Amino acid sequence: MKAGIFFTGSGPILLLTSYESLDDPQLVEKLETKGIKRYIAFEVDEEKVRERYGMHYTVVMNDLRQASDLRVLDYDGHHVFNMFRFDEMHPPVKHDA
Repeated sequence: MKAGIFFTGSGPILLLTSYESLDDPQLVEKLETKGIKRYIAFEVDEEKVRERYGMHYTVVMNDLRQASDLRVLDYDGHHVFNMFRFDEMHPPVKHDA
C-alpha cells in the first residue's frame, strides 16, 4: 500500500492506494473520473501514516464501501498539510492532464 499527499486545486488530500506509483496510469484515470485532473503528489511512509492516524487509519482500511485500490484517509487540507514535515515527503510526482 502506498500513501500520498496529493495537492489539488481544492487543497491537499491524503490517499492510500494499492497502485505501484502515484502516477500509475490506472490511478491517474481513477482520479480524473473523480475530478482530479491535475496534481502534485508526495509519497509518505505508510507506517508513519498508520502511526499518526491510529484508529482512523484502521477504520478507513476496513471500510468495505471504499474501493480497495484507492482510499481517502484525510480530506481536511489544513490537517493533512500539518501532519507531515517536508523532509518526510518523497520527491514530487506531477500530473497535468
